[in-house]
Amino acid sequence: MTASLPPAVRRLVFATLVNTLGNGLYFAIGALYLTRMAGLSVGQVGVGLTVAGLVGLVTSTPLGTVADRLGPNRAYVGFLLLQAITMAALTQVRSFPLYVGIAAVTAVADSGQRGAKGALIAGVAPADQRVRTRAILRVATNVGMAVGMGLAGIVLAVDRRDVYVIALLANAATYLVTAGLVRFGMPEVEPVPAATGPSALAALRDRPFLAFVALDGVLSMHAAMAQVAIPLWVATATDAPRWLIAVLLVLNSVAVVLLQIRVARGTENLAGAARAGRRAGLLLAAACAVLALTDVTSGAVTIALLLVAALVHVIGEMLQSAGGWGISFELAPPGAQGQYQGAYAMSRQSGDMIAPLLLTTLAIPLGYPGWLLTALLFLTAGTLIPLAVRRHRTWTESSSKRLEEVA
Repeated sequence: MTASLPPAVRRLVFATLVNTLGNGLYFAIGALYLTRMAGLSVGQVGVGLTVAGLVGLVTSTPLGTVADRLGPNRAYVGFLLLQAITMAALTQVRSFPLYVGIAAVTAVADSGQRGAKGALIAGVAPADQRVRTRAILRVATNVGMAVGMGLAGIVLAVDRRDVYVIALLANAATYLVTAGLVRFGMPEVEPVPAATGPSALAALRDRPFLAFVALDGVLSMHAAMAQVAIPLWVATATDAPRWLIAVLLVLNSVAVVLLQIRVARGTENLAGAARAGRRAGLLLAAACAVLALTDVTSGAVTIALLLVAALVHVIGEMLQSAGGWGISFELAPPGAQGQYQGAYAMSRQSGDMIAPLLLTTLAIPLGYPGWLLTALLFLTAGTLIPLAVRRHRTWTESSSKRLEEVA
């Protein structure tokens, strides 16, 4: 899978595998540690995550500019080290204010590393291999997360504070190892001085790009749909057995590992990436329509429809990811990959923030009308993405013409 990639990209794939193994471990135990061992309430954890989400959203683009100015290697390593510190600091949480402070700093570090990693990919991977590299990294992410969540089963079975603390410190160690793999052995991508690169606010002034980010954020709601809405729907609104929830989640992960690279083919250019966005919206809408049918079915029919919905959903999810990668790389001007990748990360961040509330107040309580309204959201967003891409070309041409007139 990685044999044809440059050595630097192969090293980045391995670093991602190490990093996400730790992330998977924390993903499975974090909430339980904070509530059972640190003494926080579920509501306090929720507030902390909301604050972290807002902080991450606001800082994403400016921190991407930091990656452009310092160089993506240095910025990525720096933010990874900061994540190691904040993860270790979680072992000392005893109060709500301390948790919120750590969560906010963690969000800053996470936003910064996203933009820096995107710029690093753009710097070390050939232009026609950037999307494929992203696809391979996503496969590595799923594998690492799965292994980490499997190891978390040991921690959950023992259920002792000292074991939770060891797991948190192990996750902190994976950030240190990842930083070492990036710092030593990868070619340095040169920084872009402020005097020669685009302004620090170029991405935030790029209205067509921000329109794409907003539309992609709507499509990114597929994550909460898979992790929150569908499990709740299966458990509360259908007669399907609850073990089917685990089957649907495994189906999603396995499909990404097996198919993401193949689905990403053809999205290296703007036209192909825009088509992928449109198809993603159509497929995610179709998945919602199938879920709507399960409001009035029962037994084996419901189980079959849920499996079909999960399969259609994950194909739409993979197309959305691949299309977003291609568009975000191609629309970024030279010297601004960091800030544009940071701005692009806002799409997933906004989707993660909005989707749980929207889906749990729209799709699940309203039943099939709610799922059909959700389908309309996905369909509209996917349809408008090619238009946003075309408008960006017109906007870029008019901006260049104004600059020439001023000169």
